[in-house]
Amino acid sequence: MAGSNHGHTPAAWTGVTIAIIGFCISGAFMVMASPLGFWAGMVVVALGGVVGMAMSAAGLGKQKAAPRTHQVASASAES
Repeated sequence: MAGSNHGHTPAAWTGVTIAIIGFCISGAFMVMASPLGFWAGMVVVALGGVVGMAMSAAGLGKQKAAPRTHQVASASAES
């Protein structure tokens, strides 16, 4: 993927950062044997996905490529 900008957007960075924080929260509460804290961390992980999609929908994600049009030479133009 050299030369692509896959994931290098504010939406991607924000969503992944929030998800990483959620995984850290879940991991800490897993070690402390606290199921409620673990699931709270999982909610934060899901929130990271929602925030990333919302930011992408707001225009901060990867821009969609313009549709490519193919030009076909007509047979009458060649004669």
